[in-house]
Amino acid sequence: MDERLKKQMDFSLEIDKEKNILRQTHLSGHGRRENDAEHAWHMSIMAYLLREYANEEVDISRVMLMCLIHDIVEIDAGDTYAYDEEGLKTQKAREDAAKERIFSLLPEDQKEELISIFDEFEAYETPEAKYAHAMDNLQPLILNNSNGGSDWQAHGVNSKTVYGRQNKTKLGSEKLFAEVTDKIIKENIKKGSLPE
Repeated sequence: MDERLKKQMDFSLEIDKEKNILRQTHLSGHGRRENDAEHAWHMSIMAYLLREYANEEVDISRVMLMCLIHDIVEIDAGDTYAYDEEGLKTQKAREDAAKERIFSLLPEDQKEELISIFDEFEAYETPEAKYAHAMDNLQPLILNNSNGGSDWQAHGVNSKTVYGRQNKTKLGSEKLFAEVTDKIIKENIKKGSLPE
């Protein structure tokens, strides 16, 4: 096997480890905790299906690739729960180190390409990154809602905290925030599963 192909195959095997990284969000129907790979797949499909609601026209293939690779770094860095204030303080440093190690398994041109896409997602500036982040926020929200808000309850999360994160969804899709996100949060406040 030539060196380039070997590196690509090594990376392909390495990213299988993403399936072992469990998130705090449970699958719909009160299922088990989802893993990072399932989250990435789910939000990638959602990004494609809901693209008409993006605030700006986006390169959907780039958005989907962002969705698919954005949590690969958690193979080394671990999952940082969206509402874990302590974990969020060290998240960037842990993920930067992981990004360098994992993407360095690839041939240099592909390493640079994927790091560029990862960094674009993290910078949250392009229409693609804003829309991909909207999917990253929306996907666990709909799962948590389908489970009666039990993940929020288990972690003592309140509506102000959820709005703090979810308000950023507007940067990628005003329509999805108004028609889905805001309604889900208000319904959960009303049901008592998300205290104010």
